Amino acid sequence: MIDLTAPHAEHGWFTRPEVAGWGAAPVTLVTDPLARGGVTVRHQRAEPRRLTWPLHVYGDTHLEFWQRYRTLTRHFVATKYRGPGTLTVYRNEDGSARSIDCLYEDGFGGEANENVRHANPTLTLLCPDGYWRGTEPQIIRREHSDGDVDYLDPYPMVTSGQVLGESTVINDGDVETWPSWVITGPASQLVATNVTTGQSFTLAYGLAAGKQATITITPERALVRGPSGENIVGNLDWPGASLWGLLPGRNDVNFEVSGSAPGTSVDLSFHPRYETA
Repeated sequence: MIDLTAPHAEHGWFTRPEVAGWGAAPVTLVTDPLARGGVTVRHQRAEPRRLTWPLHVYGDTHLEFWQRYRTLTRHFVATKYRGPGTLTVYRNEDGSARSIDCLYEDGFGGEANENVRHANPTLTLLCPDGYWRGTEPQIIRREHSDGDVDYLDPYPMVTSGQVLGESTVINDGDVETWPSWVITGPASQLVATNVTTGQSFTLAYGLAAGKQATITITPERALVRGPSGENIVGNLDWPGASLWGLLPGRNDVNFEVSGSAPGTSVDLSFHPRYETA
């Protein structure tokens, strides 16, 4: 991890004030022309964003400058073979922080009349997901509770031990986000429903006490793994399964677990996603 701001005297570079591209995420509107004029919007697609990140690198000698320039360059261009790096913006006023994954695209080519004892590279960073995310995950945990069990209901609720039935999850981000799940046995089946959106999925997979299954959802794909890392995505109730996300604001959700007992738990975690840094 490297610091792109103060105290720059410790490392020999800092961010210049002309940062651009950290406002609202770009969107493409897919439209169809209307016979009488105008268009109808068929679809809105969130796009990747490009950040412009201007830096100043310096040194008291050419060798000191060049060592610093090489160090900084190495960190950014490593995304060519290591995959996206994470850029995090911290707000000292309230202690908040937001991150975005990005790939180096351009900027370290070298400008005329520079690279002796200073340089002003202006980096272009491609962010495949145009939205920023909170750095701290929000975690919702529900554990087995005997409560008042209806003998006609074969699916005991997994709850916080306070209220049976639905729980409320608040997504304070600006856009939809996808949660990750950890299901700890004993359990034989999980039914997870987002009552707000009407979407649900069922994972039918037997877990012994203390064993865990995980579900990781991203916009690109879903990974469903058993206790040994085996792929158990086929245990979802396809084709009806909907691995739902959390809308901005309030989401009423419901977890039902069959085969639950003391020790059974469901952990839902997510990072809110934001339009701006």
